[in-house]
Amino acid sequence: MASIQTSSLLSYSSLSSRKIINAAIHVPKLPRVDVSVPKIRTIKKAEEFKPRDKTPLSEKNMQLHDDIDEQQNSSNYHALVQLYAILEAVADRVEMHNNIGQQRDNWNTLLLNSINMITLTATTMAGVAATCGAGAPLLALKLSSALLFSAATGMLLVMNKIQPSQLTEEQRNASRLFRNLQSEIETTIALGNPTEEDVKGAMKRVLALDKAFPLPLLGAMLEKFPQKFEPAVWWPSQLREGKGKSQRMGKMNGWSRELEMEMREVVEVVKRKDSEDYERLGNMALKINKTLAIAGPLLTGIAAAGSALVGNDSWFSLVPLMAGSLAAVVNSFEHGGQVGMVFEMYRASGGFFKMLETSVESTLQEEDLERRENGELFEMKMALKLGRSVSQLRELASKSASYRMEGVFEIDEFASKLF
Repeated sequence: MASIQTSSLLSYSSLSSRKIINAAIHVPKLPRVDVSVPKIRTIKKAEEFKPRDKTPLSEKNMQLHDDIDEQQNSSNYHALVQLYAILEAVADRVEMHNNIGQQRDNWNTLLLNSINMITLTATTMAGVAATCGAGAPLLALKLSSALLFSAATGMLLVMNKIQPSQLTEEQRNASRLFRNLQSEIETTIALGNPTEEDVKGAMKRVLALDKAFPLPLLGAMLEKFPQKFEPAVWWPSQLREGKGKSQRMGKMNGWSRELEMEMREVVEVVKRKDSEDYERLGNMALKINKTLAIAGPLLTGIAAAGSALVGNDSWFSLVPLMAGSLAAVVNSFEHGGQVGMVFEMYRASGGFFKMLETSVESTLQEEDLERRENGELFEMKMALKLGRSVSQLRELASKSASYRMEGVFEIDEFASKLF
């Protein structure tokens, strides 16, 4: 028993000594000190010493740029929507002018054939009446011939007043010019970033074309027999004025002194050769058309009056025959030859050269070179419109300048090689 107690005492003493040793060796863990806390405090203190206006300024600048971009995008989007609306209206006008042009071309053909048939039928009846003796058949033939000649006279007056061939040419030109405007608007949209100026310019051109080539006949129809030949005008009558003087030395935006002198020389050639020639031809076509428009109804009217004298004397019987035959010839030459269409073609050609002159003059009047169209592009467009290459256009300008220095103010060639 004594041994058991001693062993238990020894074991207890060893256990207690182990606990004491472990307690001495295993120092109780201290609570974790948040070492990062002073670092956070120092960072916050460092941030307090930093200039506080840098970050807000950058944020304000970024926000300002975003607002400007949003405004630009919204304005561009608004202009884009407006251009698409104008494009739809232009496409509709192209279709309208095409349809009305075909309709008026049918008028010209149908009226020409109808009037010629009526005139020749009346002439034949007058000739038959001249061979008949007195009686009811003679009276019936005379009355029928007089009525047909009177109907032909009235129809000719209406036809000569409206000039269907000229109306048809007007619609052709309008359709072509509206298609040109349509392609320009599509190009503007494809290039991107349309502006309000593009929208206003397109609107002005649409309204100018509507005024130059009206669709209705009553009240808005163009004068078919003006006192003097005048070129057609289908562009907005607006010239830009220069705003101050800019530095013109060297080359800026594709422009130079040499290019400006070249454009002025080309315009002078267009004025002195092409425009004058088409004005002369236009006046000639106008006089011929006026003469034929008066001669046709006059001859049919004489034939209608002469039908009452058929059978009384052989010489008077020739009056309706000769007048009716000549009326058919005059009517065929006027409307079959489409003299009104030729006159309108000269008007359109004269308007084309007038537009070139206006375009060059308004561009050169703009003193701010940056606001002009690029000079090299403008030169290329001018050359294409005149059917020339850029080198040929420069040769024409140098030739005109050399003729001026020699005292000759008119060269021996036209500016345009297209027509």
